[in-house]
Amino acid sequence: MKRVVFFSAVFCLFSFLPSAAQKKPVETIPVDQIHAGMKGIAYTVFQGTKPEAMNLEVLGILKNANGPKGDIILIRLIGEKPEYTGVVAGMSGSPVYLDGKLAGALAFRIGTFSKEPIAGVTPIGEMLEINALNQTPIDTTVAAKSIGASKTASPGPSIGLENLANYLTPIEAPLVFSGFSEQALQQFAPQFAAVGITPVMGTGSVSDVKQPEPLEPGSAVSAILARGDMDIAATCTVTYMDADHLLACGHPLLQFGQIALPMTKAQVLATLPSPLNAFKIVNATEPVGAFVQDRHTGIMGEFNKQPEMIPVTLNIHGGPTEKQFHYEVLNNPRLTPLALMVTMFNALQGTNEYGEEITYKMNGQISVQGFPKVSLQNMFAPTDGGQPAAVMAALSLGDRFGRIYDNAYATPHVDGVQIDFDIVRERRWARMETARTDLTEARPGQEITIETVLRRYRGENLVCQIPVRIPTSAPKGPLRILVSDGETLDRLRQSAPSVSRRLDLASTIAWLNKQHSNNRVYVSLLQADPEAMIADKVMPSLPLSVMNVMDGMRGTQEMVVQAESSVNEAATPPLDYMVSGAHVLTINIK
Repeated sequence: MKRVVFFSAVFCLFSFLPSAAQKKPVETIPVDQIHAGMKGIAYTVFQGTKPEAMNLEVLGILKNANGPKGDIILIRLIGEKPEYTGVVAGMSGSPVYLDGKLAGALAFRIGTFSKEPIAGVTPIGEMLEINALNQTPIDTTVAAKSIGASKTASPGPSIGLENLANYLTPIEAPLVFSGFSEQALQQFAPQFAAVGITPVMGTGSVSDVKQPEPLEPGSAVSAILARGDMDIAATCTVTYMDADHLLACGHPLLQFGQIALPMTKAQVLATLPSPLNAFKIVNATEPVGAFVQDRHTGIMGEFNKQPEMIPVTLNIHGGPTEKQFHYEVLNNPRLTPLALMVTMFNALQGTNEYGEEITYKMNGQISVQGFPKVSLQNMFAPTDGGQPAAVMAALSLGDRFGRIYDNAYATPHVDGVQIDFDIVRERRWARMETARTDLTEARPGQEITIETVLRRYRGENLVCQIPVRIPTSAPKGPLRILVSDGETLDRLRQSAPSVSRRLDLASTIAWLNKQHSNNRVYVSLLQADPEAMIADKVMPSLPLSVMNVMDGMRGTQEMVVQAESSVNEAATPPLDYMVSGAHVLTINIK
């Protein structure tokens, strides 16, 4: 009890008025001093930028309802507006005051079709714990308010409690996608679901319009994931402010821990009531800093901080007019690949040139600070029963970004992405029908010719001849020849799916730049000697004695051994078709 009184005194002594422009202290109230029947007030924006007051009554305390030692204050909102709109998406973070003291943030809705605006409040003491997790220097008076251990993970599902989420759920701070088509969001819905995102279309926008009204408790505030010709933003409400920081939401956006997202003011255009899903229509406006923490009990923003964003330039050629898209996306290992995939597909799909028979020629690069540029050269055409070409192009970009981020050695600093697409208004796809050689025996050092027949989509067959030289070191006996597309050859080289995740960033980028394009036919000579791949380096035809010495490296997960060595490789010049298929030939070395 003495400890509670002590921290209550600390709260009263060191708290600041949430408005940075004022210095009058504001008191906070701990959970153990809150009881049923207490009257209070909450603030939120229903329209415009000015917070409006809502009366409320405390119904009780839900112990451990938000995880271990995570209490929730249950309240009923009172008044014409909250009783009309109910608990609204975007209202999370609305500050709640009891007896003139800050109690916490409106954060949870109770029930789905509730006839009363009953909500749950995250206690302010738990939200102030977020300050202690922030690496940047903060006011020591704020840090002194932390109580208990930090909670950085939501409680997992329990057997028999699956239906609990239907009755006690965080008030949504929905991610609003502006400038996106429904098809683009549906195409990547499984990926969004995997990271806990439910996209919402067209209920707001992002701009840098100046908003003279200052932020205060109850103001709307937005976190930006993408901005420019396409926008992705989430909006909730400010709970607490000091001179350098603010706290908002009362629950996580995605609970990523440390983050770097642009923080902006926001204007509420309208609040739409609905028994199922009431929400605010919001325009994000003037940047004021960056959100730096996304934790279990809320998010924290830092004023006047510039977050690191990734600029993207996307050019589309081949239509009646050239189209260019400029936008920025967040820098986050989990969300950046997804944001790039959905924005790229949305840009390609949103043009008049888009159709089922379109082929895309991609030429671009990813600039990573301090490293060679990552090449983005490939061709994408629709295949029978396969993904649309625009989806394959988007997945290709997402895969490269995922591999760049997925290393345990260095944090990549991506300076930008530049991509050009040339549109071909027909399906340029060819399947490998046959492959043969003009002889069955050869000598070391001899040049042989591989002939392959490609069946073009609704077109004449295409015959390609690829000369390849037998290595002078080739031993006597059978020699296998792989005639394939680029994807098959890359899969052969990447026999261990996790190999790329074991590389440092420099090796990962070098490995990506060695990937084969899919508009060529490749011929690889495979010799029956072991081959070692160390990082991005290939060591073919190693003697057994050397392999025995190097075998200990396998334990470090730096070496991958394959049963065959690729001792020589040849390819056609770039074709005007995306090639698919593979054949294996065998000749005898005399």
